[in-house]
Amino acid sequence: MLSSPWDAAKSMESAAAIAKELRNWTEVIDFYRKASELYMQCDRPQYASDSLAKAARAVEDALPNDAIKLYGDACVLLEDDRKEQMALDLYHAVTNIYVKLEKYTDAVAFLLKLGLAADKCNATNSQCKAYLSAVIVYLYAHDLKQAEKCYNDCSQIDAFLRSDQNRFAGKLLSAYREGDVEEIKRVSQSRSITNLDSVIIKLARKLPTGDVAAFKTNAAIGEGEALDENDLT
Repeated sequence: MLSSPWDAAKSMESAAAIAKELRNWTEVIDFYRKASELYMQCDRPQYASDSLAKAARAVEDALPNDAIKLYGDACVLLEDDRKEQMALDLYHAVTNIYVKLEKYTDAVAFLLKLGLAADKCNATNSQCKAYLSAVIVYLYAHDLKQAEKCYNDCSQIDAFLRSDQNRFAGKLLSAYREGDVEEIKRVSQSRSITNLDSVIIKLARKLPTGDVAAFKTNAAIGEGEALDENDLT
């Protein structure tokens, strides 16, 4: 008989490792979740979070949606323990899965959560990279309107407003508004994105996607409508 929840948690993790070797993904998740619960009984939230993260990494390829849930739960445990810094990599992992699944709106949502978590632990560089990444994902998904809204919203945050990432995003959006394909390619191939996650870099390298001329036309129409609305003559 095991002497403590701690010992039981370690046994659960060992069982999960065996289940992983057998590619029994359901048992992998079950054992790691039980280990997490037992670690919480010991008041060790970091270990509890780590168990969930191990489960997520194990099933990421086979069960990506389950992995997203596990990563998310692992983040919650760390944030409840005010360890946001330790959750940043988990947010990156979720974002990468969403991009691979081509769920770009969900990817942006987690990038913005990453930005908020980074803000809480004063990880300014991670925060700014998250916001730039969100803009890039929207552009890759052919949504210039949301990309601009995201950029404008994030620019309300002083750290991002004064950052190199903000200036890069501004140049990229300006090229889209002008319908300048060559400038979009030039900006998106620059060294400014080399410190982003590899999955985001790959998206940026493929820009522009979609009909850039249509973006320019829609922008011109929007400006014309705004002008008419304020025309009092």
